[in-house]
Amino acid sequence: VLEAHRQGLRPALGYELNPWLLCLANIRAWRAGCHGQVRFLKRDLWKVSLSDCHNVIVFLAPSVKPPLATKLLAELPDDARVVAGRFPFPSWTPSSTLGQGLEQVWAYDMKEVRREAQDSAQEGQS
Repeated sequence: VLEAHRQGLRPALGYELNPWLLCLANIRAWRAGCHGQVRFLKRDLWKVSLSDCHNVIVFLAPSVKPPLATKLLAELPDDARVVAGRFPFPSWTPSSTLGQGLEQVWAYDMKEVRREAQDSAQEGQS
């Protein structure tokens, strides 16, 4: 969230359920001089609508990626971009990647992800 803010993405907002991680995020924002400019909310990602989001950054375990992929496909607009850290989405083809190992990230453009999913569904029906 802090890096998204530094890169000019507004609003910069993070969701976290763990109160300790939420506190840590707010401390880091304060140390970075971004307190009040970024927000971290104690919310359940599965219950929040992401339909207004255009840039989504996720750091989640691989087991969470398939159900999250379904949620993102259903809710994000076509012009949204998703960046995954540490673990890629297994069924999506990234539009770009950066870094290696634990520092690697994968970027996905939702319009392309949807097009690929539709093509796969059509091939499955043939």
